[in-house]
Amino acid sequence: MSDQVLVYGVGIAGMATIRALIQRGIDFIAVDDHLNETQRRALADIDVEAIELPDDDLLKKLIADSAFVAPAPGIAEHHRVIIESLRQGKEIKTELDLAYEWESGRSGGARPIVTVTGTDGKTSTVLLTQAMLAASGRRPIACGNTEIPMVEALDMDVDTFVVEATSFRLAFVESFRSQASAWLNLAPDHLDWHMSMETYEAAKARLWRNLSTTDTAIGFAGDTTVMRHLRSVQARQIVVAEQSGDGDYFCRDGKLYGPFGEITDTAAMHRSLPHDISNALVASALCHETGLGELSAMRAVLQTFIAPHHRIEFVAQARGVSWFDDSKATTPHAALTALRGFDSVVLIAGGRNKGLDLSAMAREPKRMKSVVAIGESADLIAQAFHGVCPVVFADSMNAAVSAALSLATAGDTVLLSPGCTSLDWYGGYAERGDDFVRCLKEALESNVPLTQSNGVTS
Repeated sequence: MSDQVLVYGVGIAGMATIRALIQRGIDFIAVDDHLNETQRRALADIDVEAIELPDDDLLKKLIADSAFVAPAPGIAEHHRVIIESLRQGKEIKTELDLAYEWESGRSGGARPIVTVTGTDGKTSTVLLTQAMLAASGRRPIACGNTEIPMVEALDMDVDTFVVEATSFRLAFVESFRSQASAWLNLAPDHLDWHMSMETYEAAKARLWRNLSTTDTAIGFAGDTTVMRHLRSVQARQIVVAEQSGDGDYFCRDGKLYGPFGEITDTAAMHRSLPHDISNALVASALCHETGLGELSAMRAVLQTFIAPHHRIEFVAQARGVSWFDDSKATTPHAALTALRGFDSVVLIAGGRNKGLDLSAMAREPKRMKSVVAIGESADLIAQAFHGVCPVVFADSMNAAVSAALSLATAGDTVLLSPGCTSLDWYGGYAERGDDFVRCLKEALESNVPLTQSNGVTS
């Protein structure tokens, strides 16, 4: 065995790991199943050659000759490099583990780390926390499952890491630890990667495996799985609840509260849908419980913060109908969360299902007016809403928008919240959301006639 590190996967996180290893003078070898032209150019720019799709014998030797294996977050638990590494008893180090270990040995002392995980709401909560800390005079960076992996953020002029931790990044975590970490929720997702709900849950739970009594674990009272794990950790336990009496941070009579008193009035927030309130409470807890955030700064940010695009984003109001783009909702749980913020909804849903139970989207029948089913899973969407509300089919986004225009009347909300991925029609959720906005804009500008869609079920 040598001191060489086997880096498997050269996407964003893998390339960041390679650059960090080079900077620290650590020997490595890069491997990937398939290199695209962008990756080849990126490797050439730093004078690195990678092995592409090694056969089984070569892979076994590469693993045996390595000090440890550093897989990219996209490498699934059932990938052969993981299976063979475990068979050989080889240590697996995630990007988060590497970043934490290097930061722990920093000559000037380790900088604070706060982390957020959950099936839905991670990115918005991370960015809200970052904004609160910045307004409090710190130099935070949002990293992890962002455009900046944590190993890259280590070498930036920052004083706080706000980490977005997906189950992919947590699945093999051994040493990573945060001063404060929040688990928002758990619902079926990524089961093609984790193979079962049990392993998906176990991956999320690794967020809290290394916490000490001086650390803080923050959980959401509305999720029984999260609360079960929270009650078993050794850290300080902080509960966030939607209503008073259930948590340390809560909402009551239109105001947000923490253990110290009122945080802000929801009427002063830029938007205060149920999930916005939950995210605001979690971000407030992360900032206050670590002593990193100032209450006045937190209040100011809550009044101006706008969530990232395609997350229940207001698009337009026309003919008394409000239109929202929630293309980021790629799971039934995310779509259901969005639905709970509105009444009388015309829902545009469907796409490529990830093997999830789409019937979860139909758990708010009183909020539903009708559904426009799109994409590969249109028939499954129709089955999920059978007997709940009328369902129409659309074979393009343009047709879906036209159908929604014909179905919605004044006072309704049209919500694109697909509950599925976009990869049947698009390259990603952002492209899908942008197309939705484009189709709506064109329809409104052309005063498109309100024609019936190409099929109705009930």
